Amino acid sequence: MTGPDAPYHVHEIPNFTLASGRTLRPARIAYQTYGTLNADKSNAIVYPSWFSGRHWDNEWLIGEGMALDPAKWFIIVPNMLGNGLSSSASNTPTPQDRSRFPAIAVRDNVEAQYRLVTEVFGIETLPLVLGWSMGAGQTYQWAVSHPEMVQRILPFCGSSRTSPHNRVFLEGVRAALTADSAWKNGLYQSQPVTGLRAAGRVYAGWGFSQQFYWHELFTQIGFTSLEDFLVNFWEGFFLDRDANNVLTMLDTWWHGDVGATPGFASTEEALASITARAIVMPGKTDLYFPPEDEAWAVSHMPNAELRVIDSIWGHFAGGGVNPPDTAFIDAAVAELLAGPSGI
Repeated sequence: MTGPDAPYHVHEIPNFTLASGRTLRPARIAYQTYGTLNADKSNAIVYPSWFSGRHWDNEWLIGEGMALDPAKWFIIVPNMLGNGLSSSASNTPTPQDRSRFPAIAVRDNVEAQYRLVTEVFGIETLPLVLGWSMGAGQTYQWAVSHPEMVQRILPFCGSSRTSPHNRVFLEGVRAALTADSAWKNGLYQSQPVTGLRAAGRVYAGWGFSQQFYWHELFTQIGFTSLEDFLVNFWEGFFLDRDANNVLTMLDTWWHGDVGATPGFASTEEALASITARAIVMPGKTDLYFPPEDEAWAVSHMPNAELRVIDSIWGHFAGGGVNPPDTAFIDAAVAELLAGPSGI
């Protein structure tokens, strides 16, 4: 089941202090699991959600006959802090409600997930952590924060550090949303609909590639015209979200950098510390996370391979909407799981 009625579980952490020094009392981590944890707890995989994604949005890479087969693996999909299911601006009571909700770092998400994995399930080893987009950022962070636990990683269409060019894109989204007169510094009584629609229009030029639009590939996923795609895919995506939640996750993305992990002086040093075996999979035409950026990351990792998704679907080469891209990612997951681990 997908959508607002999709079932999930919640793990509460009574006092969860964030990287910013603020504390959530409690932090609520919403998650769903697929499959059964085996007796020695050796078959668990963590597959975090992404910017505004919910756990059901990851299900396209999980299923019978796929690499992430619930008959073999126990797949945990935690929802990001700020996504509306886990602790967020939209569901946290005063005095930390709405725009008063604290800033969330990528490593806050990973630490909350670590607490979930260890406290609820007693898991000590993860054969694989993987994720798309901001899920990829969390994947990198898992490998840096908990190298003793993570055997393999597969970040796809994401990065270990948010680039300056990516931040320029994010500032456009922020400006479009907050320019709405209904925004009211995040203390709105009803959603700033004009701003959310504008944010969707900004996103539209970045999420898919120039070639995608040239060939009008939106018609392959059910849209009849460019305007139909802009309204019903992009505007619809943002209108289904809370504006403060969007900005919480945007800020998490903007500040993403494994080099900010305590104990490291740089991103390069943090990447060099990763012991997990890695296949890093950027999309060839991804405008957020181009292959060159991930080639740089791989050059600093001791046990990593760069494998580019040769697709004109832009960032959404990793989004489960184009079957050949999905098959390519699934094959890499299977190969990684069948091979040696990094620890």
